[in-house]
Amino acid sequence: MTLAISYADIEAAAGRLAGIAHRTPVMTSRTADDRTGAKLFFKCENFQRMGAFKFRGAYNALAQFTAEQRHAGVIAFSSGNHAQAVALSARLLGMPATIVMPRDAPQIKVTATRGYGAEVVLYDRYTEDREEIGRRLAAERGMTLIPPFDRPHVMAGQGTAALELI
Repeated sequence: MTLAISYADIEAAAGRLAGIAHRTPVMTSRTADDRTGAKLFFKCENFQRMGAFKFRGAYNALAQFTAEQRHAGVIAFSSGNHAQAVALSARLLGMPATIVMPRDAPQIKVTATRGYGAEVVLYDRYTEDREEIGRRLAAERGMTLIPPFDRPHVMAGQGTAALELI
């Protein structure tokens, strides 16, 4: 079986994220240990920039854009964390971002995404397909589409949380 990413990809992502992503703490809980009969460790990515591990993957993917891709910008679809991660990463890297979000996404997530400087395109999740909207806008605008999962650069960036844990 061939994996989409390697350990070397995660190490390279860690290099790109050095000084950009927060090194988040690992915490334990006696109560959780007692209830499970195990020793648990919690990687506190809620302390990451924008509040989630999704920042790691988004920044790693966007940091590898060519100058032409950076100029054209990024488009993504998400109802929350990936939206904010792409928007913040794009702002840090000086590129435009458009995020396709459902109309019923939590308002705090929409507001935060806009606050990071992204254009938000709302859609109806019951009658419209976010991936189709993202592909269409990417083609129309010449932007690069970064989905929230299933993309090697995104996975490698997110894998840096486990690298830190280990």
